[in-house]
Amino acid sequence: MYFMRPMITRVLQLDAAKIDSAKINDAAACIDSGGLVAFPTETVYGIACRVKNDSLDRLNALKGRTAGKYYTLHIGRKNDVENYVPTIGLRAQKLIQNAWPGPLTIVFELEQQDIDKQRKNLEREVFENLYKDNSIGIRCPDNPIASMLLRQTSNPVVAPSANITDRAPAVDSGRVLEQLSDRIELLLDAGPCKYKKSSTVVKIGKRGMDVLRPGVYSQAKLEELSQVNFLFVCTGNTCRSPMAEGIFRKYLAEKLQCNVDDLDEMGYKVNSAGIIGSVGYSASTEAVAACVAKGVDIKAHRNKGLSEELVEESDIIFVMEQIHRDRVVALVPKAADKCFLLASKMGIPDPIGQPQESYNNCAKLIERAVQKRIGELVI
Repeated sequence: MYFMRPMITRVLQLDAAKIDSAKINDAAACIDSGGLVAFPTETVYGIACRVKNDSLDRLNALKGRTAGKYYTLHIGRKNDVENYVPTIGLRAQKLIQNAWPGPLTIVFELEQQDIDKQRKNLEREVFENLYKDNSIGIRCPDNPIASMLLRQTSNPVVAPSANITDRAPAVDSGRVLEQLSDRIELLLDAGPCKYKKSSTVVKIGKRGMDVLRPGVYSQAKLEELSQVNFLFVCTGNTCRSPMAEGIFRKYLAEKLQCNVDDLDEMGYKVNSAGIIGSVGYSASTEAVAACVAKGVDIKAHRNKGLSEELVEESDIIFVMEQIHRDRVVALVPKAADKCFLLASKMGIPDPIGQPQESYNNCAKLIERAVQKRIGELVI
């Protein structure tokens, strides 16, 4: 076992542009055998440690931390998060998509059913050392050496910054050795880190997003990267899609337990557009009345035309009829995977030019479809 040998820190030089896989394999074997390995990330150097009690005890002693400290899990591929967080909400998915790999640690809040699932799926000491208060912190570094190392280990790995507690994190190999020489088995030296500052730590769950530790990303940037955009499309954007937008906002706010006016602040934007491209017209009088009957106010709506930009910036698009989906996909072919008929395989017919009863019936169809779609969303 590595930790039973006399403690002499070996230093392996690496070039991120041409990584020596044999050295990475050596480092991974050291970690899997219980050793502590310092390695570069894009923020600061970290200490890789397998998630086993004996190794974590060594790490606590090295860092000068009390037992029971929970460290952040590090993964080599962002899809590996699914092994530790079975259900990922829309905002967290968006953040993973836009910010990983990168200088961001995400603390995921898990529902009890997922905690119970993880307790069964993972080894006991792995589960007990990674999850605290139904949450887990995970980071996916954007550094080729870190990524390769984390992919090569057989054990889950945590990696706090390579420094003694209350001392500055090491941003190059020299500073690692100043604090940890002959106290760790191995150092992968790839020169200075890119950002030379810690990752941002953010907690995300149903109640929104909180920055727990400032870092490379600002809160404003994280809000931008995690915003989920919904788009509803019909023909003229004066009847069906504005009704759908308004009704969807009502039920989404109920699901999030917030006011409709707070949806943007909660990280969700709901929009609508029409394929014929007219701009500036109000929602029809009949559509407004149908929505009022359901406690929804769309009087301020002004129509706008569907555009390539709107399609590209939207995460989920709901259309009223197949012709609308065809138009969306014609504008942006890759949008096919995120564009759906609101009422599943059924179309919602256009009530334009018909009596109020037709608008009321249309609103009922839309409401029923919206409730089903809202029920399917993971927030």
